[in-house]
Amino acid sequence: MAFDGITTKVISDELQMLKGARIDKIFQPSKNNILIGCYLNRTNYLINISTQSPNYRIHLTTHPASNPQNAPSFCMLLRKHLLGLHIKNIVTSNLERIVTIEFEGFDDIDDIIYKKLIIELMGKHCNIILVDDNNIIIDSLRHIQNESEIHNVIPHTKYTYPKTNKLNFFDCNNFEEFLSNISYNDLSDIPSSISSKYNGISKVFVENTIKELNINDISKDSLNTLYTYIHDIVFSSNLDELCFKKVNSNYFLTKSNLDVKENADSFHLNFFIDDYYFNKETSENFKTYRNSLLKLILGNLNKYKKRLKNIDEKLANCENMDKYKLYGELITANLYRIPSKNLNEIELENYYDNNKIIKIPLDSKYLPSINAKRYFKKYNKLKNALEIVNIQKQETLSELEYIESIVYELESSRNIEELFDIYDEISENVIFKTSKIQNKKKNTNIKKTSLTKNKSAKFNPLKFNIDGFTFLVGRNNKENDYLTLKYSKKTDLWFHTKDIHGSHGVLILDNKEPSKDIILKCAEITAYHSKARMSSNVPVDTCKIKFVKKPKGAKPGMVIYTDYKTLYITLKEK
Repeated sequence: MAFDGITTKVISDELQMLKGARIDKIFQPSKNNILIGCYLNRTNYLINISTQSPNYRIHLTTHPASNPQNAPSFCMLLRKHLLGLHIKNIVTSNLERIVTIEFEGFDDIDDIIYKKLIIELMGKHCNIILVDDNNIIIDSLRHIQNESEIHNVIPHTKYTYPKTNKLNFFDCNNFEEFLSNISYNDLSDIPSSISSKYNGISKVFVENTIKELNINDISKDSLNTLYTYIHDIVFSSNLDELCFKKVNSNYFLTKSNLDVKENADSFHLNFFIDDYYFNKETSENFKTYRNSLLKLILGNLNKYKKRLKNIDEKLANCENMDKYKLYGELITANLYRIPSKNLNEIELENYYDNNKIIKIPLDSKYLPSINAKRYFKKYNKLKNALEIVNIQKQETLSELEYIESIVYELESSRNIEELFDIYDEISENVIFKTSKIQNKKKNTNIKKTSLTKNKSAKFNPLKFNIDGFTFLVGRNNKENDYLTLKYSKKTDLWFHTKDIHGSHGVLILDNKEPSKDIILKCAEITAYHSKARMSSNVPVDTCKIKFVKKPKGAKPGMVIYTDYKTLYITLKEK
């Protein structure tokens, strides 16, 4: 969505309905975001101002953000100057992406005071500036002082509006004057020509408007139609006639073809913008946080893979230990025949292999008797190492299996709350104790469902209703443990893909007997919520909960089970 000058104007025009509202709250959830709470006609409103590029905007919001314990200095300044004042006006000028909120009120001695909050929505140069009635800057979100084209913003200096070389659409008195300012060779040149000549009209808006009007060729009539349509939107006196239309996963401002309802929401454009950017930022935050966790986890995964490679190399060396024992025994048994002098090698009969001749390499720095002792020492060292390294290999394989299950959880996660649960899980595990996560964990409270027996536990599994039976699927390892080991009864049926990472599934029986079709449906759901969801034939093990055990010290989600049967599921395309 292009938050251009036209969008800025219509959003600000809607906000003019807040004239007279009293400012009672000001928050700064992040360095690029200011929330202004106001009260009018027994209703509370919240104005959201975001200077984060590319999601800069201003609108009403119904999605309040969490606030830091200590308010930033700019937020405290705004509270000092604006709390208790009333909104006098909200205006834009010349389709500029600059919104001015004018305030008025009384000071301690009942003198009238005026303040302005100027919001510049200009990409990476976004800013929020507080000025007095003489346009002297009190302070700003960002201080700008340089030699560039962008104007300087410094406290205690006079504020001047940024200059532009583009034409003002409001100065066009008619179509002929509008047409004389643009140049083009074909239809594809028109969007660029208009956006480059006229201030506040984006190229995307013109492109979508041309498609909306079904303009396929260049003529005076078609260009007049385009001009009239843009003019009607810019100078619209009834904002209920405007709406945002979706085109190729994006939105642009257009005139509504629907009849205007008398009870239409007075802030329908503001709230549409609010929902659009809330969903967009939620999705972006989810991807950013997931990638941060994935980077951390894959780093640990690679570390353990390297450890496993080193262990395998040590095991390969241990394969030769019997040879060293043989060398030591043959040398010791034949010492009476071997000259007592330093040798490079010696040939002896191997009485373990029909007295075949075997060449034994020797270290010429030592006598043969010392070489025999060195071979026995090397054998004993490798023998002891074999026991230790085998244990290390099993532990490393277990850690790798657990980390791969976390990777599966991340790939299957659908919202940021699930990522927080994964973070909680790995932060409690010693594997990740030495790792650092760049994104800090945010507090979140997951609403507990009526399924939860232990009210202190976060438990919100996927729930399926299959012919009157309830089937539950865990979303992460900790939830799998709680579902399998605490929530379900011993007589319930447990499902899990065989030797494949996936969620635990539990069919709640409640003293009822499930049909074969129900069991197959449960197995299919279990197969789908596993790493094998793209496979054609997936083995799913099922048994009663009483046969599922968790070994002492096992990682979350890791269990052993017996008395099971395996079902082979062919997944349908979903």
